[in-house]
Amino acid sequence: MIDVHSASQPQRLLSAPAASPPARVSDGGRTRAWQYVIGDYIALTKPRVISLLLLTTAAAMFITPAGAPAWYLVLWTMIGGYLMAGGANAVNMAYDSDIDRVMGRTSLRPTSQGRISARRAYVFGFALASLSLVVFVLFVNVLTAALALAGFVYYTVIYTAWLKRRTWHNIVIGGGAGAIPALVGWAAASSQITWPSLLLFAIVFYWTPPHFWALALMKRQDYARARVPMLPVIAGEAETARQIGSYSILLVILSLAPSAFGLMGWLYLIGALALGGVLLARAWRLWLQFRATSSEPVSARPTAARLYKYSLFYLASLFVCMVVDRATAWL
Repeated sequence: MIDVHSASQPQRLLSAPAASPPARVSDGGRTRAWQYVIGDYIALTKPRVISLLLLTTAAAMFITPAGAPAWYLVLWTMIGGYLMAGGANAVNMAYDSDIDRVMGRTSLRPTSQGRISARRAYVFGFALASLSLVVFVLFVNVLTAALALAGFVYYTVIYTAWLKRRTWHNIVIGGGAGAIPALVGWAAASSQITWPSLLLFAIVFYWTPPHFWALALMKRQDYARARVPMLPVIAGEAETARQIGSYSILLVILSLAPSAFGLMGWLYLIGALALGGVLLARAWRLWLQFRATSSEPVSARPTAARLYKYSLFYLASLFVCMVVDRATAWL
């Protein structure tokens, strides 16, 4: 969730000229107005969400057989990745502006508040995606550009426009969009896609349901009010907790595969076991609490919040462990 300024701030700025302030104050007001506009457009890109995507992208670049990538290649890949993901997020906000207005978590977004129209958000999003393609083609490689574009289409068309409002499988199938950045990083550094890179894709893919279903448990009423068929709305909270546990088990098993196939060493294995153990413990506790409480298990929602926050730490730390393990092999 990106915190943006309240809708009342632009209104106050628009009323300033009526007071006939001195020129110096008026200039300052215009400057602050532009700062708010720029802040809104940055908010359209969802910087906090992108930070985790870029981490998986960068980590993948450092664990390919090609060795450590050149700094300029990492830089251009990060720039292109931010532009493409930011463009996809802007299109997502434009398309979902109607349901975002009725959800507390998203009601302050620029498109929800009307500070940026859906049309301008679309234009901005597609412009960022186009610029990203230019960056990838000119400074990285064509394969990376194609993968980034596939991620854009996956998120905006397959997830946002097709799955999100139609089926509770939206998160399960739509998780592929967030997993593509790992492929982008691998392709940027090695100019190819091999089965180890698909393993990274699978790890992020199976991480997505436990992560977002924990959020959905916290915001169940929001999703119900917006008529978005998230799993807690369709199947109930106890079933969602059970599904979180099942996917968490699969995720932890999958996270051990890089060491099992000799791609990672003992350092990564220890980290994956420790991180996975905590994830499973929190998922187990969540299931027990939702199973034991009533149809409105308010007491269990803090546990869902803790699992949600930990899942962010889990994925970031898992990819950092990969890089550290590979770095020790270079020494």
